[in-house]
Amino acid sequence: MDILLLAVSFAVILAGSELFTNGIEWFGHKLELGEGAIGSVLAAIGTALPETMVPLIAILFGGGIAASEIGVGAILGAPFMLATLAMFVTGAGVWLMRGRRATGKTLALDLGVVSHDMAYFAVAYTVAIGAAFLPVEFEWPRRLVAVVLIGLYGRHVWGHLQAEAAEHQGLQPLRFHKLDRGAPQHPEPPRLLIVSVQVVFALACIVGGAWTFVQAIKDVASGPGVNGTLLALVIAPIATELPETLNSVLWVRRGKDTLAMGNITGAMVFQSAIPTSIGLVFAPALWTVVGGGVAFGSAAITLASVAAIFIPTLLRKRLGANLLLVGGAFYLVYLIVVLVALAGPRG
Repeated sequence: MDILLLAVSFAVILAGSELFTNGIEWFGHKLELGEGAIGSVLAAIGTALPETMVPLIAILFGGGIAASEIGVGAILGAPFMLATLAMFVTGAGVWLMRGRRATGKTLALDLGVVSHDMAYFAVAYTVAIGAAFLPVEFEWPRRLVAVVLIGLYGRHVWGHLQAEAAEHQGLQPLRFHKLDRGAPQHPEPPRLLIVSVQVVFALACIVGGAWTFVQAIKDVASGPGVNGTLLALVIAPIATELPETLNSVLWVRRGKDTLAMGNITGAMVFQSAIPTSIGLVFAPALWTVVGGGVAFGSAAITLASVAAIFIPTLLRKRLGANLLLVGGAFYLVYLIVVLVALAGPRG
């Protein structure tokens, strides 16, 4: 039954992602926004908000240190998963669909969008992790860092919104267009109202499907003969990042590589600034490397994966599928580190 629930919830997330990518493109088109604003801001925030609720609820309403520790772990885990597994899956999607893509294994990117995202991510995440090295009793400087991070994210969003809107190519018909009885039918453009309805409905499918997927994983993990730690490390993180990853794969299939990568890199900027600010403000004493070496070790691997993928990209001015696959290697490194750390006390 749990396996069936996993399959059904995955199908719901996939359907929601397809509706979301279609709807958010039309939403950006109606507002005359560029690809950077659509992928790195609208899509990134929309798909990152559900997983952001995990640390928010754990820290504010969970009660106790244990719940707050879960929240801090979730905050650190999101950028890590995006910089490793999400990159890997997107690269694998490009590689598998290379025969049907005009550019093959090379992504047709607006490097200005990606470099904008990565510059803000590198600064925001470095500042956030740097705050963890402050003495534990220094709580007010951590809260000050949160203010800085929110300001940085505001500048990031403003930069994309100020960019000149490009002509949107290959817009597919809005899926909900026929449901709008008060609007002229295709090929006339859909109204903003029905576009918004589709986007909200898609997000509801994504949130509901992801929540059910995670609950099913917990049920499977509680079964006999199942290694709960491995399941949590390998499967659960994939569930939390499914929306961004599936959206990117769908856009890659359509040849909209800037939207695909912007969805991931924009989410990384969001996760490095907004959820971290929640941790810094409401759980400042736990935002420390003292006693959290393994958890904060993921931050080092996150930055290493980003550097390994995007420094060569900016130098060569091109990004290929093979380079994105490097993210999977960094995830395996972290998996090994965690398993060794868990086995240490028993040795």
